[in-house]
Amino acid sequence: MKEEQVLKIRQLANSIRKDIIRIGYLAEKKGAHFGGSLSLAEILATLYSFFITYDLEDLENRDRLILSKGHAALALYCALFERGFLSKEMLEKFEQNGSDIVAHSKKDLQKGLEFSGGSLGLGLSYAVGVAYACRKKELKNRIYVIVGDGELNEGITWESLMFAAHYHLDNLTVIVDHNHLQADGFIEDVMNTSPLEEKFISFGFDVDIVDGHSVQDLYEALAKRTESSPRAIIAETVKGKGVSFIENKVKWHHGSLNEQRYLKALKELGEEAGDDRL
Repeated sequence: MKEEQVLKIRQLANSIRKDIIRIGYLAEKKGAHFGGSLSLAEILATLYSFFITYDLEDLENRDRLILSKGHAALALYCALFERGFLSKEMLEKFEQNGSDIVAHSKKDLQKGLEFSGGSLGLGLSYAVGVAYACRKKELKNRIYVIVGDGELNEGITWESLMFAAHYHLDNLTVIVDHNHLQADGFIEDVMNTSPLEEKFISFGFDVDIVDGHSVQDLYEALAKRTESSPRAIIAETVKGKGVSFIENKVKWHHGSLNEQRYLKALKELGEEAGDDRL
């Protein structure tokens, strides 16, 4: 990528983070999954800038982005807002009574939402089925699925990986948001999945490990193609990236912001609360 492209995607990622803080703050009484949403900003910014082709007039041939770690739906909503799928009014109804923009996304192709997330592990198995169906239809699209560390504890995850490799689903890319935390604590304490790269390779995947906050690294890994095997990108990230009091804190898997913390978070992201873009 050119330097100006890198800068543009970094700016988009930062905008997504600011949106997460603002919209999560509006849902203060109920709170939001801040930690795992903030860690996804560069991944989503890079995908939607270069790799997701989504034409509402030709939905069959669209690329699919399936958020298996469904608790990070707030990050996905904010990325879709930045890309014009969701309006400001829709986004600001996050977690409000009567809204479809809720803590775990509900499938709505007109909004760019591919999957009703919630139960961990099911998004990957769904994505594998979608990739298999698209391949059978001889579609030329790509299937991207984002999974979290906690999901790797699920047996269905590894069953899905076996299926993907056995059927040579080279249209599938699995992205692990490897921030080393899950709801109950650090993965090294709860259920250590290391060495993760070797596990994916042993299951028949072509694997890259990247800095999940480097848009250049992400771009290069996402641009790679294989001829007969699925891809896995292990993105090393920081849960809560960009906000000091949320980074690497187990308690911020889900939490709520008071005014003081809201203003501090925005300031750390380089913006004062007076900006009314949202």
